[in-house]
Amino acid sequence: MIAQIQGKLIEKNPTNLLIDCNGVGYEIKITLNTFTAIPDQEFIKVNTRLIVREDAHILYGFHTKEEREMFNFLISVSGIGPNTAMIMLSSLTPAEVAHAIQVDDVATIQGVKGIGAKTAQRVIIDLKGKVLGFESGMENITGGGNTNRFDALNALVSLGFDKKAADKTLNKLDAGASTVEGLIKEALKLL
Repeated sequence: MIAQIQGKLIEKNPTNLLIDCNGVGYEIKITLNTFTAIPDQEFIKVNTRLIVREDAHILYGFHTKEEREMFNFLISVSGIGPNTAMIMLSSLTPAEVAHAIQVDDVATIQGVKGIGAKTAQRVIIDLKGKVLGFESGMENITGGGNTNRFDALNALVSLGFDKKAADKTLNKLDAGASTVEGLIKEALKLL
């Protein structure tokens, strides 16, 4: 219902913001990652998600749309409520959560306060195929600007190949000298 709020920053705390939007003050719960990312400017924009409960309407705020999308994925898992999802996104970035899900890293997810082994496994099972875009974003940041290699890796993963095996195979190839299609064809010969 309320997907974004833009206005004057009144208060900024590690757990919440107060934003004045045309005379109405909105209290927004935020993650620690959002707290550090939001600048101390007078006017800001925050991506939000409104959760309506029987006893309250709570706005959850995120610095990026990706963080909000990961929040939505997490709360769709049975056993993960909004507060647990906020704790998870305060401890890990969306890309780190996605990476842990894709590589079946139960220990990383279980390391978040309030998440046990069964819930961590449920998160991995429920979200495994849904969070590929987040992990790709992490690869893109650390990928050193080689977009051909990055695109080829994404294509191989979307074709169903194991990400680690595809990554190792692409490392063996001369990534700078070839097109995306050429990299994919050469990698398919080796996989």
